[in-house]
Amino acid sequence: MLLKHNKTQKYMSFKDIRASKKNLSDIGISNSNVHWNLSSDELEEHSISSGHAIRSSQGAITINTGKFTGRSPQDRFIVKDSITKNTVWWGDINLPFSENKFDQLHKKMIDYLSDKELFAREVYACASEKHRMNIRVVNEYSWSNLFAHNMFLRPTEDELDNFKHDWLILNAPGFLADPKEDGTRQENFAILSFAKKMILIGGTGYTGEIKKGIFSALNYILPYEKGVLSMHCSANTGKDGDTAIFFGLSGTGKTTLSADPERYLIGDDEHGWDEDSVFNFEGGCYAKCIDLSAENEPDIYAAIRKGALLENVVFHNGTNKVDYTNTSITQNTRVSYPIQFIDNIQKKSYGKNPKNIFFLTADAFGVLPPISKLTAGQAMYHFISGYTAKVAGTEDGIEEPQTTFSACFGAPFMPLHPTKYAEMLGKKMKEFGVNVWLINTGWSGGEYGEGSRISLNHTRAMISAALNNKLNDVEYLTHEVFGLHMPKSCPEVPSEILNPKNTWKDKNAYNKKANILATAFNNNFEQFSDHASDEILEASPKIK
Repeated sequence: MLLKHNKTQKYMSFKDIRASKKNLSDIGISNSNVHWNLSSDELEEHSISSGHAIRSSQGAITINTGKFTGRSPQDRFIVKDSITKNTVWWGDINLPFSENKFDQLHKKMIDYLSDKELFAREVYACASEKHRMNIRVVNEYSWSNLFAHNMFLRPTEDELDNFKHDWLILNAPGFLADPKEDGTRQENFAILSFAKKMILIGGTGYTGEIKKGIFSALNYILPYEKGVLSMHCSANTGKDGDTAIFFGLSGTGKTTLSADPERYLIGDDEHGWDEDSVFNFEGGCYAKCIDLSAENEPDIYAAIRKGALLENVVFHNGTNKVDYTNTSITQNTRVSYPIQFIDNIQKKSYGKNPKNIFFLTADAFGVLPPISKLTAGQAMYHFISGYTAKVAGTEDGIEEPQTTFSACFGAPFMPLHPTKYAEMLGKKMKEFGVNVWLINTGWSGGEYGEGSRISLNHTRAMISAALNNKLNDVEYLTHEVFGLHMPKSCPEVPSEILNPKNTWKDKNAYNKKANILATAFNNNFEQFSDHASDEILEASPKIK
């Protein structure tokens, strides 16, 4: 039997009737018109009819997130309470927030969301059933709810019948905090409470705050409470079940190099590693769209279709065709889509223990080898360092290469001290006999402006050689300053580029530049040295 409902949804099934009677009184929100677990079609229709979205020529809807087109790290807080007081690594990244102020802000948000039309969704994180986290997301806007639908894992209908959330996300872009009264820095905020198992997000429409809030929570819960290593990385698996992990900051090639037609994508951003598997946290992808084309990124381009959500993009004049080169709103244009929109995926979003781990860095100084093998101590050291380099022209005021360090290749999302994650990585590396490789996707033959970018084909060949065990029996040299182990030969790669010093005409200039980079590494690591083991400290570069 079907019953007539409304103009936008002509008929309701019994399941829909049951959902329509469910309210949010259990979390204090009253008198709201709540839409539960709407399909992507329904959320798209509502977003368009409300004037918040326009459909693009590729079928995906496009929205504008407003004032904030990216995360606001200085406005992300963690409640300092009996759980977190002595466990969170407090500082410039993990900013403390008082329990009383959290409760006060929570009450204000509940009042704000009451008497409104809302969109609620029941989803979960972690493809591993042992570590699954059930999440309820309550959104002020339908397109924010579509993002949650795309990015989190989606329960079956049977699972929804008895769904109980572990964590709650309240997301209200239209709610503005009063900094003087509420204890925030400005009107926007993203605050985690581990005691309440709750995330409050207000004053910002940027959807990435939703997924990164849960990622931050898992980066505390999994390592500290369950002994599971949480990682900001991509992962894929081969036809024989061999798993590979790719770490790297923006611009290092993480997405490009992990998208291998010969391998199956487990996930492109957030994963856990327990005693016998690597598993995806998410059910979708959140990809950058800047300069996107079907030729350069065919998988991402093909995934931008009905059901996907484009953020802050601009159309070509007089059309609804996206101009992916247009950065007039932001360079951080994004698209979210379910991972099933990618053809070459690992169906259950998890794989076996990894055999190879790749740290990707775009070294604009031309110092680091294009590929080198790391000891456990070196792996922990470089993991904590999380190095890459910005080049001239990427930001105003940058006229020469600048070092960039982000601990664990994801410092903004790591509540614990970086050495905690690094020591877990080192232990697993030894326990499972994992190879860890440092891959330089940056410059060779000189620094940026003098040398040239390392060929993508050569980088792919080096990664393929590592994955196929073709570097196991070759001879290695040791880098004079960084102590890295550089293969003397690699299939389909010119041997003369494998030792970076050999590619520089002026060997003294190379030595000076290597010392400059080593000094930057050592200076950055001083903040971690009090918590680092001797094995990690011994892996630091030695200035010559």
